[in-house]
Amino acid sequence: MEIYHAMNRGVEKRDIFLDEKDCARFVRNLYEFNDTQPADNNSWFWNNKYGNSDIRGHYSRGGHSGRDREKIVDIHGWCLMRNHYHLILSERIENGLSLFLRKLNVGYAKYFNERYERSGYVFQGRTKKVHVLRDRHFLYLLHYIHLNPLDLAQEFGSWRKKTLNNVPAALDYLDTWRWSSYLDYSGKRNFPSILDQELYSDTYTDYRNDLISYLKDISHELPESLILE
Repeated sequence: MEIYHAMNRGVEKRDIFLDEKDCARFVRNLYEFNDTQPADNNSWFWNNKYGNSDIRGHYSRGGHSGRDREKIVDIHGWCLMRNHYHLILSERIENGLSLFLRKLNVGYAKYFNERYERSGYVFQGRTKKVHVLRDRHFLYLLHYIHLNPLDLAQEFGSWRKKTLNNVPAALDYLDTWRWSSYLDYSGKRNFPSILDQELYSDTYTDYRNDLISYLKDISHELPESLILE
């Protein structure tokens, strides 16, 4: 199995997830576009009343409910920020990575432009794909993408500079960020239907405590491969 870290952000570093509806739409796309069959763009809506019922609970009609889906990638981790996203992916079919990312980006850009009555590019360019080849890269990657939301909570200090002043409180903040796979890995049902946790199941048996240990050990410098140009 070959693992890739995929990331892209808004053109000119602009925000592309402006509210909860935008985030939910992208999560929906992670689920529905991960299929060899075309997506049904009319089969879905977002309603807060569903709470944490998973993305499949937000289908209004049709969609994939009547057949088995044939996934083109496995999603092992993910995180949405205001102006970018991170994904940990592996292919299920030949060229599945490129196919999935193209469907994902084009689909979200079409939605974003229609919703905000704009035209033009939404993403800055092709999605950056980093091949995960070393064990060290594999081990810190999941933690890295899950810690990204702490950039929005400066009261805890900077995890990137290893200056967090209250690690438990910082992780409590992550519990409030629904738009990543952190909650599912921490045993709190969020969007499990889009996620394949098996890859990391033997590595992290108590994810929250493992993340605390990681925060104590990380170096001051982040690897070059994790930085969006």
